[in-house]
Amino acid sequence: MRCRVVKIAGPLLLPALALVAAPVSESTFPNETLHYSINWPSGLSLGEATLNASASQESGGSKNLHFQFDVDASVPGFAVSDRFRSAASEHFCSADFEKKTSQGQKRVDDSETFDPSTGNVTRGTGSGKSEILANVCSKDALAFIYFLRQELSQGRIPTKQTVFFGAPYEIKLESVGIETLKISGQAAQVDHLKASVDGPSSSISFDMFFLRDKARTLALVRVPFPLGTFSMELTK
Repeated sequence: MRCRVVKIAGPLLLPALALVAAPVSESTFPNETLHYSINWPSGLSLGEATLNASASQESGGSKNLHFQFDVDASVPGFAVSDRFRSAASEHFCSADFEKKTSQGQKRVDDSETFDPSTGNVTRGTGSGKSEILANVCSKDALAFIYFLRQELSQGRIPTKQTVFFGAPYEIKLESVGIETLKISGQAAQVDHLKASVDGPSSSISFDMFFLRDKARTLALVRVPFPLGTFSMELTK
């Protein structure tokens, strides 16, 4: 059972992945803190996650965006404590991304630094550093979630692109349509997207549901596994 939990906990974070895309109009996202319940297929809670966004004003008038995603979950004898941090420009172009995960006995400390002048991404791990040629407006996982939300609010869906979540990933998004679901016990209209993710050593598909509010708040994520479909649901 413990080995299975390791495989489940990691992919539940994939909704926070980001895509590489050209700069867009200035961000209109709200400063916010969103809380989620991570649930077993039965509906029982496995733990909780928090998604946070804020902005700071530069002296020249431009903005810096700051994103955080924290996950705390556990079963007897196995604990997950994951921390993700992102800094980006007002156009969602990443500057820095940090990933620190603790899943059972496994620890990961990974960071990416993005150079907008060259498009290079420098990745640092416990075993050293490496460089990847990317895009002058590359996006990490957290920055893309907010870029995607802004695109959805304007009636657009990004095309298949590369993401940085430690290693680079290819993500394809497909619109399933508008649905009505129960979120936190209340009926709500949502935009349903299906995501297909291909990485260096793994592939996965999952479903994302965004409220049809002005901010297109991420309301629900469902990830299918052999044990059943696990979810991350907005609580408040």
